[in-house]
Amino acid sequence: MTGRELFTRTLKGEVLGGQVPTFELVFYLTMEAFGKVHPSQRRYAQWNQMSQTERKLHMDEMAQIYIDTARRYNHSAIFVHPNPYDFENTHWLLETIREKTGDEFYIMMHGDVTWAIPNGDEMMDFSIKMYEEPEELHEESKKQVEKMSEKARKLHERGHLVDGFALCSDYCFNVNPFFNCDQFDEFIVPYLKEIISVYRSYGFHSIKHTDGNIMPILKQMADCKPDAIHSLDPQGGVTIPEVRKIVGNDITLIGNVNCGLLQTGTEEECRADVMRSLKEGMANGHSYIFSSSNCAYTGMPLERYEMMNELWKKYGNYDEYEKNFGK
Repeated sequence: MTGRELFTRTLKGEVLGGQVPTFELVFYLTMEAFGKVHPSQRRYAQWNQMSQTERKLHMDEMAQIYIDTARRYNHSAIFVHPNPYDFENTHWLLETIREKTGDEFYIMMHGDVTWAIPNGDEMMDFSIKMYEEPEELHEESKKQVEKMSEKARKLHERGHLVDGFALCSDYCFNVNPFFNCDQFDEFIVPYLKEIISVYRSYGFHSIKHTDGNIMPILKQMADCKPDAIHSLDPQGGVTIPEVRKIVGNDITLIGNVNCGLLQTGTEEECRADVMRSLKEGMANGHSYIFSSSNCAYTGMPLERYEMMNELWKKYGNYDEYEKNFGK
């Protein structure tokens, strides 16, 4: 079974036994791992001045970095950051990865249309607008739905170069969501539900990502029917057993390895947390994809990620669950 098939069937809730799939939303440690800058961190200010030959060399190298990362760490999926970010170059990058790998990997890209936590400079104005000019926020959300629906249609017509979308708007701080439940119902739910439905109509899956304490809004998120929820942030007090109680067994869960510990914890703390995540994620044969609770971000020691990956190889197997973790 290819990584693409395994990841797809896991998102559908099929637990097939054997190794639980793994991936990272982003693996930024490419400089340490391969001596190359991550594609999303490159700046192509002179892209339009390049010859087609030079552009192709850059595109081939970006595609190869994604592929080398996935193969080294046995990822089943690749999350692509289009660069430069326009439709034709996005298509080119996706096409290049597919040409190099066939059906080896499940490929996804960002596809959220909903409001995220505003940055510090905009937070006050955004908060006021929710009360005084909500219609402007709704109009912008409708435009974003239309824009991404059109992009999904075009990608579908060009042969499913992507398999799904990761919806990466962050809603939550570690202590609570930015939006209260009523605001979430008004400003987020209608558009999240709509875009997930649009993607599904074209055969694409949706993985809803947000860090932090999602528990107050988790039921609302689940009712929008994403195929999976990522990242189950333990730094926000999120645990897999409590999430399962709320969302049931129809939504695949992804993540929950404490990325903060991977950066600053002791070796023993990291190993214990990885084992906890595997044990809770695979418990009762539930549909689970193993990953960190955010990504392999800049500043995380590469050896910590590789330790996490080695533990997954050794213990992340449904068929050996009782031997590794007991009943």
